Amino acid sequence: MRHLVIGAGPAGLAAVETLRALDPQAEIALVCDEPPYARMVLPYYLQGNIEDRAVLTADAGWFEARGVETVLGRRVTGLEPAEHRVLLDDGTALEYDRCLVATGSRVRTPDVAGADSAVPMWTLEHARTWLGSPHSETVVVGAGFIAFTILDAVVARSRSVRFLEREAQVLPRMLDAVAAGLVQRHLEARGIQVRTGVELEQIEEAGARRRLQLAGGESLECDSVLLATGIQPNVEFLQGSGVDRNHAIVVDDRMQTSAPDVYAAGDVAEGPDLQGGARTVRAIQPVAVDHGRIAAANMAGEDVRYDGALTMNILAVQGLEASSFGHWESQDDVTCVENPADGIYRKYVWDGDRLAGGILVGPTHAVSGLNDVGMLKGLVQSGVALGPWRAHLEENPLDLRRPYVASGAAKILLGTTLLAGCASAGGGFRWPAVAPKRGRTPHHGVLTGGSPR
Repeated sequence: MRHLVIGAGPAGLAAVETLRALDPQAEIALVCDEPPYARMVLPYYLQGNIEDRAVLTADAGWFEARGVETVLGRRVTGLEPAEHRVLLDDGTALEYDRCLVATGSRVRTPDVAGADSAVPMWTLEHARTWLGSPHSETVVVGAGFIAFTILDAVVARSRSVRFLEREAQVLPRMLDAVAAGLVQRHLEARGIQVRTGVELEQIEEAGARRRLQLAGGESLECDSVLLATGIQPNVEFLQGSGVDRNHAIVVDDRMQTSAPDVYAAGDVAEGPDLQGGARTVRAIQPVAVDHGRIAAANMAGEDVRYDGALTMNILAVQGLEASSFGHWESQDDVTCVENPADGIYRKYVWDGDRLAGGILVGPTHAVSGLNDVGMLKGLVQSGVALGPWRAHLEENPLDLRRPYVASGAAKILLGTTLLAGCASAGGGFRWPAVAPKRGRTPHHGVLTGGSPR
C-alpha cells in the first residue's frame, strides 16, 4: 500500500504519524512546496522570542525515522483520481494507492488597488519579509482572528500600530458586540488605534512609505501595511479532477472525498459540524490534527467516524484573553455577566440544561488562570446535561469548576480522545482504559456526586 500525503502542516504530519503507527509496512510519501513548520508559533518568531529552527516541526531525520519519502519544494498542480496520481510543477508525477489532500490555506487578498504591495501575514516567508522591511509605523488591514494572533508581536516591533476593520466591530467571527467593545477599549487604552466600519479603497506609494486611501476621502500614511483579511483554501489544483467542492473540499465523516481513495483534512476540508450544523471549514490546528488522524486511520483500513468539529477560537492580546465556543453568537437563552472595570465578560448560551456555546473575556488570572477556557470548551463539546448545576452557574457565573467536575464532562471527553495508533476493539480510535495511578481521596465523592444545594 502506497500512501501519498500532500501538505506538511498539522494535518499532514498527524496523518504521517498515524499511518506509520497503524501500518508499519506501508509506503508513505509526502509532497509540499514549503518546509514543515508551525504557523501557530509565527507570532513568537515575529516578536523575536524564538529562532528560525524552533519554527520547524520536522526535519530530514524526523521523516527518515518514520520511513517517509519526501518531495519538498515542489507544488502539486493536478490530481488525476482515475489514474491514482498527482502532477507536480516540474512536470513529474507521483502515484498512490490512497491520497490525503492537506494543502492548507492562504490569505485572501482584498479587492483593493495596490493590495499586492502589502505584506500578507500567514506564512514563514511573509514573516521574514515583514521583519526585513521598515515597520516603525504599521497599519494592519483587518481586525479579525488572524490580525489578533500577531497583534502583540506587531506592537512590540512597531512604534505605532493602527488596525482598520470594515465590519462594525473587532473579531466579528469570534465575539459579540459587548465582548468586542471591551477588547477594543482595552487596546485603545494601551495606545493601539482601532478603526472599525471603515472601507479601504487604495494602497499607493508615498516615497518610501505607503498611503492608504479610505472611503470618504481620508488617507493614512505608514511604513508598512499588513494584510489579515481572512483566508481561502488551496484547492485550485483540483480543477478538472472531479472532486466535489463547495467553499472547500466536501468530505464525509471518514474524511473521504467524492473521489475513490482520496481524503482531505485541515483548512481544505469542509466536514461535519459537532453541533449538527451544515458542513463547514474550521481552520484551526486542533481540527486539522483530528482530521489528519481520522483520515489516516481510514486510509490504513480502519473504520473511524468523525463526530464533527467544534467552533472555537482562543487568543490573548496585551494581557487580555478571549475565547468563544459553539453557538456563542446566539441570544435566545443566555446568561451574561460583565465587569468593565476589570475587563471581564462572560456569556453562556443554553440549550435546556446544556451549554451550547459561550464567550470568556478577561485578564489571565480570571480566565485561563482558572482553567475556565478548557472547562467551558469541555462542557460545550460534551453536551453534558448540567441539571441543577445550571441554576448554580447562573447564580455563580465565575464558578465553572464545580459544574464541570460534577457533570462528568471529563469522563465523557476521555472516551472521545483521538490518539494515533490506539484503535479500540469496538472500531473507535480511542485510548484504551487505563487504571488511575493514584487512589481517590474522600473529596472525590463530594465533587462528583455532590449537589449545588
